[in-house]
Amino acid sequence: MAGFFEKLKKGLEKTRNSLTDRINEVFQVAVYIDDDLYDELEEALIVSDVGARTADELIERLREKIRSEKINRVQDVKPALASVIAEYMDQEDLEPLKIPAVLLIMGVNGVGKTTSIGKLAHKFKQEGKKVLLAAGDTFRAAAIDQLEVWAKRADVEIIRHQEGSDPAATVFDSLQAAKARGTEVLLIDTAGRLHNKKNLMKELEKINRIIDREYPTAHKEALLVLDATTGQNAINQAQEFKQVANIDGIILTKLDGTAKGGVVLSVKQSLGVPVRYIGVGEGIDDLQDFDAQEFAALLLDVKS
Repeated sequence: MAGFFEKLKKGLEKTRNSLTDRINEVFQVAVYIDDDLYDELEEALIVSDVGARTADELIERLREKIRSEKINRVQDVKPALASVIAEYMDQEDLEPLKIPAVLLIMGVNGVGKTTSIGKLAHKFKQEGKKVLLAAGDTFRAAAIDQLEVWAKRADVEIIRHQEGSDPAATVFDSLQAAKARGTEVLLIDTAGRLHNKKNLMKELEKINRIIDREYPTAHKEALLVLDATTGQNAINQAQEFKQVANIDGIILTKLDGTAKGGVVLSVKQSLGVPVRYIGVGEGIDDLQDFDAQEFAALLLDVKS
């Protein structure tokens, strides 16, 4: 956990400098716990791209906590807000990954999808799991080669066909290989962009049918990769994806490159989908399991 904490602390530096500084300014001038304090806190959250609806809900929960716990000192409000954020992002119902697992990784081009697959492969390999990659994004130039580079870096095997070939054929072959080799985690890259939504939906439906038919005993999850630097636009992008595909979890990348890390808070509220992993750096081991308690504590610079 220490490694996670340090990486997360460094990765959230821009967001913390933005949000924590604003919130600290609020508390420096606050004398009473009143409507002005709540309004200032809500504004600080919105500026960090938490989203107006989410910020409003968080402040309402904070008001209720302060009432119910009879908090009356201004200095106790910040830890209370951190606690509210942690509870809001609570993911206790999120079960550990079941083995064997087939993870379908989705996302538009440019969000860090292929990179995230490589980092996930490394993470699972470091945990002692047998990992296999499937280069199912056969439409984008160099996508297959890029994934192969990551396969070598993570020291895992890859199933690939030629560029422009049928992604479903790659998926079929990868499923047969996974069963034959005793693979514990199969990571499938999917097309980030097709000609239109209908094409993308058909492609994903086809892939899902093949997985269900060829490997019904595997645990299947669809993870959507979003770029944190795009802030609330990432939420809009995810809502578009939800129209064409089932999403079980979110991989939020590039948190280290943005002051808009507050977007993490509105992902679950806006999409009803948990954040599974967050990217807090460019290194191969900088994709972390999301921990709501640690995230909230670091976001507001309080002890967890």
